Amino acid sequence: MNNQDVLEKINAILVDEFEVDSTIIAPENNLKATLQLDSLDYVDLVVIIEANFGVKLTEVDFVNVVTFEDFYALIENKLLLTN
Repeated sequence: MNNQDVLEKINAILVDEFEVDSTIIAPENNLKATLQLDSLDYVDLVVIIEANFGVKLTEVDFVNVVTFEDFYALIENKLLLTN
């Protein structure tokens, strides 16, 4: 799975599962401010990402995640570690 595939799959999950308007998703945007998800939504997001990508995410993984690009990079790095 290449970087573009990861980006598209994550965006599709956000649009389908969390009803996020695709026009507000941009790599440089702040993930938390843009999505306006509550803590339970974030738990759901982690579970859905883990199930769709076969990776394990922890709270520590999100320490440096600010933008969508950071989130994409996190998943890409996790995928590299599992292969």
